[in-house]
Amino acid sequence: MQTEDKIQQFFKEKFPFNQEGLQEFSDSFVSKSYHKGKMIIQANSVVHNLIFLDEGVIREYFAKDDREMNTNFYTRPQFVNDFFTFTNAIPTKRNLECLSDVKTREMSMSKFNEFMMKYSCGKSFVDDIFNELIEIKEEEEFKHFSLTPDELYLDLMKNKPEWFQEIPLYHIASYLRMTPETLSRIRKRV
Repeated sequence: MQTEDKIQQFFKEKFPFNQEGLQEFSDSFVSKSYHKGKMIIQANSVVHNLIFLDEGVIREYFAKDDREMNTNFYTRPQFVNDFFTFTNAIPTKRNLECLSDVKTREMSMSKFNEFMMKYSCGKSFVDDIFNELIEIKEEEEFKHFSLTPDELYLDLMKNKPEWFQEIPLYHIASYLRMTPETLSRIRKRV
């Protein structure tokens, strides 16, 4: 699939009712490449671009006092922004780091706002993204609260098996809120 088609495919799968202006919207993104280890977004910065991941692996995490906690990994074509801070132009608390070489397509906030004003689907896109993110985060929090470490591992293996092929295990352990040693014992046991 060509890079230009990934954003359109995303919308066709996620927002099939939002087709108005889709080609123009898709064509307004600028392609960028980042090397492994590059920070795409850093905490305490204002996010000025809408970012769509075309290829590669991105780690999302919080950091404080030399501690980091992974909160998500992006491994497939999708938007990777902190949408709340992007749409409100306030500093983010998140960090996004490339775990591999990454290709993105990005659109400036001003261009995005033009589309919001021009097409009625813009507001529903933002609303739907927020609702989906809230639903995903709530489900993740519930799993971390209610599942045992073994169950968390099995759930991740079932729902995101690609993570185990593309992401170092110590990062997955952080996401599961356990030590790498605990994850290793669970992998051997299960």
